[in-house]
Amino acid sequence: MSKIFDFFKRLTLVPQGLIIVISAFLPLFAIVSMFPALPSIIDHFKDHPNARDLVPLMVSAPGLAIALTASFAGILVDKFGRVKPLLWATFFYGVFGIAPFFLTDLYMMMGSRFLLGFSEAIIITAVNTLIADYWEDEGRRDWLFLQGLAGPFLGAIVIRLAGPATEIQWNGVFIIYGVAFLVFALMLRYLTEPAKKAHANTQAQQTPAMAKTPFPVVTMAMIGGVTLLASALYYVFIISGGLVFREIGVTEPSRISELSAIPSLFVMVGALIFRLLGKQSNAIQLGAFFFVLCSGLLIMGMADSVPMLVAGLVIQQTGAGMSVPCLIAWTQTKVPAQHRGRGMGIWASCFFFGQFSSPWLVARLEETTSSVQGAFEVAGYVGIAAAVVALIAHFGSRAKGQPVPTQR
Repeated sequence: MSKIFDFFKRLTLVPQGLIIVISAFLPLFAIVSMFPALPSIIDHFKDHPNARDLVPLMVSAPGLAIALTASFAGILVDKFGRVKPLLWATFFYGVFGIAPFFLTDLYMMMGSRFLLGFSEAIIITAVNTLIADYWEDEGRRDWLFLQGLAGPFLGAIVIRLAGPATEIQWNGVFIIYGVAFLVFALMLRYLTEPAKKAHANTQAQQTPAMAKTPFPVVTMAMIGGVTLLASALYYVFIISGGLVFREIGVTEPSRISELSAIPSLFVMVGALIFRLLGKQSNAIQLGAFFFVLCSGLLIMGMADSVPMLVAGLVIQQTGAGMSVPCLIAWTQTKVPAQHRGRGMGIWASCFFFGQFSSPWLVARLEETTSSVQGAFEVAGYVGIAAAVVALIAHFGSRAKGQPVPTQR
């Protein structure tokens, strides 16, 4: 108990930290809120010849926008500061998020979702850069841990609201995006700009050689590739989970929400595991979350009953709680301060291109295996193979006597 008190006692910049935790959920909110609604939206557009492909792509369109624009967002954040771009992006997140509630054309809805994604690109880049700017290594891990703890509670609330909202009206889920205006007001009140002064002081103290530290291209290429794969697997359930429930016989959005709410809390367990693995190598952390996440997908793919499906979901959600903090912390420790905005922008591009590509990959795997569950099973095997590769990399480095990278 004393360790818990000590943990909360050492937290600094608490109002800013809480706002960052909530803000970091907004890009995930845009997807989590949609999964109970996806089958109903497909049914609404049943007369559209390509609804089965286009509706999931509409849901994940923000991911494509982030993938295309997050690097640009990183340049904006490095050039103009963190807070002002974040404020504007959060405001327009609310505007574009609510827009589909008033639209009935599928292509116009896709357009508004794409614009939502540009706002998300700035939000996720600025928020992750602020985490690195406000706190040193231990503080970063503490707030990333709290972000992981908060995620399941926020996700459970959103899922519980999304199902009933969809039953009231097929596009009722989009009205929930109005929460962004409350977050905007809190940002306006509490967030301050730490980067400009800190960055200026850092530049003034640097030697010419330090100031010319090159951008770590090779490192970011490796991080980007791993992040792309991890994201595509991470979003398999988040986007296509409602279709798996339908195959197992659960068709009502509110029932899907009920069955998913408790397992979503296991994201918190994953966040705790991430914190416990904080001193392990990056390869161990990556291997652990790939294995846990994709074991859950594999079980869901093989499930022949609702209890088995929910059991797989519990494991998958535990892995989901490990994945994002692992990837963000890994990236933050590998990118120099003067390139941090750009580095997090590239990370966000890769992560959300994975979000956009995930439903397309699931649809292709569904065609090959003849079911969404078959697609989940294949995704599970791919992720477990990635976990094995990560563990081989870890033990290979140890066998050669090379230092194993850790999160400092």
